[in-house]
Amino acid sequence: MTQTAGSDLTRRVEDAIRRHIAGRCAPPRLGRAIEDAMLAGGSRVRPRFALGVALACGDDRPSLSDAAAAAIECLHAASLVHDDLPCFDDAAIRRGRPSIHVAHGEALAVLTGDALIVMAFQVLADVGDIAAERLPCMLAALSASAGVPRGLVSGQAMECEETADLDAYHAAKTGALFEAAGALGAAASGGETAVWRRVGARLGAAYQVADDIHDALGLGGEGKPTGQDGLHERPNAVSSSGMDGAVTLLRRHLDDAIDAIPGGDDADSLRALIREQTGRFLPAELAAQISA
Repeated sequence: MTQTAGSDLTRRVEDAIRRHIAGRCAPPRLGRAIEDAMLAGGSRVRPRFALGVALACGDDRPSLSDAAAAAIECLHAASLVHDDLPCFDDAAIRRGRPSIHVAHGEALAVLTGDALIVMAFQVLADVGDIAAERLPCMLAALSASAGVPRGLVSGQAMECEETADLDAYHAAKTGALFEAAGALGAAASGGETAVWRRVGARLGAAYQVADDIHDALGLGGEGKPTGQDGLHERPNAVSSSGMDGAVTLLRRHLDDAIDAIPGGDDADSLRALIREQTGRFLPAELAAQISA
């Protein structure tokens, strides 16, 4: 994907997010907290992936694809707000700014996360008139990624267990939302969801290993808290396999994701997007190993 094309995709994601959260009725303080959670920046990896899949599948209903991207980012933002709470990571900073519970209070942070989960479904409901026969599949994908037994809530809950399987933890905490992004992008464009779920699952696994490497190396880009896995004794690819093993695992997951992308006019652009998004998350020397 060219830099221009990537920039266009990013602008489309930002426009979709702003359009779908604008005008939501909320008490003023909650509304400000929701805007802080959604509009404070970030790489927008998941909604960009959803739109990339939609384009690969023809993107015949762009408004529906945009809603899918915005819905995915609502769930992702909700997970970050809840992750940062004192009962979990107790993180004071997110993306270089005070986290939601620091800026707005713990009670409003809990409600912000809750509101964003509900808002993800509201966004899809807003475009129900153009979704037609595609909406049930989209709703099923979104709900599976949010709850139990393999969604965000399950992944967060695994951190409360004495032990947790690394693959299952990664699949729920990170992979489920990437799977949903792939499925939503495909369903929004009338494509086959199963193959894009597989791509999303592999991409999610790669991204979680990258996050584990990031955490282990203490790379606090954009104010992201690090060292949390060791502090809370959570499953981590680096602690399980060492740094070299984690890099090898990341590369394998990334290659699997790229190999799973079906052929088509936009396949190369999507492959480039995946490599670019994964590589920019890592130190330059590790990114070079992954792209080699």
